[in-house]
Amino acid sequence: MTEFDAVLLSYDEPMANSLHARLQRALGGTVKRLHGVHGMRRAYRLCAEVVDREQFFLADGDFAIDTDFDSAVVEPLDEGVSMRVWRAVNPVNGLSYGYGGLKLIRRSALREMGEAVDVLAALPGRIEFAASAAGITRFNQSPFHAWKAGFRECAMLGRGSEYGMADDDARQRVEAWARSHSGEFAACAAAGAREGVAFAREAARDAKRFDHLNDPAWLRERFTAAHGDQAVSG
Repeated sequence: MTEFDAVLLSYDEPMANSLHARLQRALGGTVKRLHGVHGMRRAYRLCAEVVDREQFFLADGDFAIDTDFDSAVVEPLDEGVSMRVWRAVNPVNGLSYGYGGLKLIRRSALREMGEAVDVLAALPGRIEFAASAAGITRFNQSPFHAWKAGFRECAMLGRGSEYGMADDDARQRVEAWARSHSGEFAACAAAGAREGVAFAREAARDAKRFDHLNDPAWLRERFTAAHGDQAVSG
C-alpha cells in the first residue's frame, strides 16, 4: 500500500462493488467506501472525515483504475496544491481528460471547499492536472447513467468551465460528447450532451438552476420525462 489513504465515493453506480474491489487490488490495500450520500458537496466533505491522512486518493464509483497504475511512485502534493487529477479515458467518445479521473486530494481542502456547480472546482489552492491517464471512467453502465454523464458535463462546459478551461477546448469536448458513438449506451450519452447544452442556454440567467445538476432525483426525473423509464440503478 502507498503512503496515502484511498476512498471510493459511490452513489448508485451498478458496477461500484466490482470497481471498488479492483481499486483495492491495484492500490494494494484497503480502500474505504462512502456510498449513497445525498448531496454532492456533503458527500465530498464526508470523504475528509473517513480518512486518517491529510492526502488521499479519491475515486468515483464508476472509475476503473488501470491495473498498471503504480501508486508507489506518486509524489505527495506540494504546498499550496489542493488536488491532482489524473486523466480518465472516456469509453464512448475517446476523449482523455480530467473528467471522471483519479484524484489525490487534501482533506483540509475538502473541509474548506467553497461553492461551485462542479463541486471540486471550489477547492482552495491550486489544482494540478497530470498528463497521463490512470484508468477509464465507466459511466456508461445504464441508459440513465450514460445520459446523466453527458448532460451534466456538457451543461457545465456549455456554461463555462469552472476550472479555467479555454473556450475552444470546452467547445471541442462538447462536440465530441455530442458525437459519442462507441461503447455501451453511447447514444444516450450523446443525447445527454445535446440536452445539457440546451439546459445551459435556458438556465444561463438563473444560476440557482444549475444546482439541479447535483440533484440525482431531479436528473432522473428529467431523463425519464424525455426518454421514458429506461433507468437502471445498482
